[in-house]
Amino acid sequence: MGMEKWFTSDVLAVYAAVFVVVAILIVVRQRLRAAVTAGPSRKAAPSPELASSEQQPDREISLGNAQTIGRRTEQDDYFASAVTKVGTLAVLADGISGVSNGRMASTLAVTMFSREFLKLDDAGDIPEFFHKASIVSNRAIMEQLGGAIGGTTLVAAVISDHRLHWGAVGDSLILLFRDGEFLPVNSKDTFESVLEARYLAGEIGREEVSGNPMKNQLTNYLGYGGFMSMEVGEPIPLEPGDIVILCSDGVYDALTEVEMEEILMQRMPPQETAEEMIACVERKSYKHQDNATVLILEH
Repeated sequence: MGMEKWFTSDVLAVYAAVFVVVAILIVVRQRLRAAVTAGPSRKAAPSPELASSEQQPDREISLGNAQTIGRRTEQDDYFASAVTKVGTLAVLADGISGVSNGRMASTLAVTMFSREFLKLDDAGDIPEFFHKASIVSNRAIMEQLGGAIGGTTLVAAVISDHRLHWGAVGDSLILLFRDGEFLPVNSKDTFESVLEARYLAGEIGREEVSGNPMKNQLTNYLGYGGFMSMEVGEPIPLEPGDIVILCSDGVYDALTEVEMEEILMQRMPPQETAEEMIACVERKSYKHQDNATVLILEH
């Protein structure tokens, strides 16, 4: 997420945050053998399975992931996937870049969501999991910021019993690809969404939406003092062959919907699909290319 979408940094808060995040990750990784990967490389290894014999992977779900640092100096995207008896989790956070707290916020948010997911015993509690994890994550990030500016978007998907459960905050996207076309899942928490609502109500013209210089600013994110909750949607029944995509704005700002459709229509394995999508982003070589991360889940 670009610097133009927010603020300045507090160096001391970052140093403190790094130590706390490392400590949390050590504890979580003792319980979680799912992939938590972030870095400048394009390829990302598929997520290993949980070791517990009580938590058997859902063999019907195939996963893939890839990312690029783009033209940024730091990778602020962070993600994880995990499989338990409840279902398959994929979670992606895009830290606000341009401030050194972005990486801390995205890492901490994903870690908290992964930890809360491991506590989940019943699929009926998935909606509550999203709400609780978002509140816990927001509180933890704000504590680490200590008054400094920072934050992260986050999208999370859980596939359980052939249904897609999801939660989102910020401007990262969850998309469902079915029968050759995209079905949008979440909305974006940006000022543009507010302007669009006003346009549909007849209060302003289309040019006032497209020309507003503040349209990309976030209206809700983790690490925000005014955060109340994340968007949690009704479960979506999945059909065989459905593909669920989680992506940061570095992907959908660089690729058109048609370009993404062309890649998905090739029906490659999810890992190859994710890698090709990021390769396409890199081939464009945009001067201000943001971090870009994509997670693919095939039902």
